[in-house]
Amino acid sequence: MSRPLNDQLNAELDQLRSAGLYRSCRDLDSAQGARVVIEGREFLNFSSNDYLGLANDPVVNQAAREALTRYGTGAGASRLVCGNLAPYRELEERLAQFKAKEAALVFGSGYAANVGTIGALVGKGDTLILDKLDHASIIDGARQSGATVRVYPHKNLKKLASLLEGATGRVLIVTETVFSMDGDLAPLKEIVELKDKHGAWLMIDEAHATGLYGHYRRGLAEPLGLEDRIDITVGTLSKALGCAGGFVVGSRTLIDYLRNRARSLIYSTALPPSIVAAAGAAVDFVMNDAGHERRDRLWRNVSELKHGLAKLGIQNESRSPIIPVVIGDEQAAMDLSAKLYERGVFVPAIRYPTVPKGKARLRVTVTAAHTSEDIEKFLHEFAS
Repeated sequence: MSRPLNDQLNAELDQLRSAGLYRSCRDLDSAQGARVVIEGREFLNFSSNDYLGLANDPVVNQAAREALTRYGTGAGASRLVCGNLAPYRELEERLAQFKAKEAALVFGSGYAANVGTIGALVGKGDTLILDKLDHASIIDGARQSGATVRVYPHKNLKKLASLLEGATGRVLIVTETVFSMDGDLAPLKEIVELKDKHGAWLMIDEAHATGLYGHYRRGLAEPLGLEDRIDITVGTLSKALGCAGGFVVGSRTLIDYLRNRARSLIYSTALPPSIVAAAGAAVDFVMNDAGHERRDRLWRNVSELKHGLAKLGIQNESRSPIIPVVIGDEQAAMDLSAKLYERGVFVPAIRYPTVPKGKARLRVTVTAAHTSEDIEKFLHEFAS
């Protein structure tokens, strides 16, 4: 006989607490930014993926307000059921132009974009090949797809080649371009060469790269000159673009197919039109000179923070605004995060299952909204 539900769940929560793995949300009393207010106290915020500082940008906010006035708060249903309001069409046109692809499709989240796209493209009898450190949304999409899933050690091209040799059916490789917990970059050129050699498809997740890399700030594939050789590109509206939602870009045929087969699109209510309009304004911002200047400011901040941490003996392979400080022990990471919190610095401890056991860390993220004084204070409090 089963134990009462709450008794069983409380026992499991107690196990999480004793292992240093219990999670809770802090209540913010302010907008996202380089500084946030928590329980009436101001903190330096080094936890956010709002890399370009657009989450509370006046231009983006104004677009949301105007759409809210015109279109209201909700979409009503899936766009396939109740229609495609103008902000959705305009955003998808902007995304296709921005990413230099034929077409784009917006989903309710980056998670939904990954799960829906993978499930639409492969199934039983097909082969999915993933990097071991791919995001949870990619892993969940792979599990739900019914395809045979093979995983290669992080960035291990020799093992990837071996897995491609034995793959059957449709073969889809999925990798992040900038890995979300380590901030390092995928060996994208070599992966493209392997997928071409073996006749596989390649899907890349540019969630942490969109807006940050390349002359046009399209992502990591752009400066490498690989965009035309990649079959499916996924991105998010919730990081450098400062809004919410996910998207896929590619050929018109791909987008038409996903519109008909991606369950996370077909069976989900569309994003609020105000959010979609805000995302369109954010894409416009990133594409113009202001986006170029904001991106350059971000990379100056990244360099300053990494240089400061290096002086403290902390080196890592990150080539992004994600700068992990690996502690190892879960409780030790929690203790360091708590110490910084007491000193007015908000930076989270990341633990299992987000990262492997024994690899707990502070996931420090810097944005274009931080000042040199903010970075200096972080380094001072970290070193104290």
